[in-house]
Amino acid sequence: MNPMIFMQIKERMDIFNSEHPKLARFLSVVKSNALKEGTVIEMKVTAPDGEEYVSNIRLTANDIETINMMSSMGHN
Repeated sequence: MNPMIFMQIKERMDIFNSEHPKLARFLSVVKSNALKEGTVIEMKVTAPDGEEYVSNIRLTANDIETINMMSSMGHN
């Protein structure tokens, strides 16, 4: 990955985390307690006009492996 793009992504993530501090704590708790095969993750998005979009996935062993790999990238 281009180092400049990586730095830009890190800057944007720092801004996102400072504007939404509860999300990082929530994800940390989920990772520690509920990130296992069979867990269902549901996402609901409500647009400004009130339209709602909902979807969910049931985590597989492959999903857990991918999430753990992505998580470890941030700890290097």
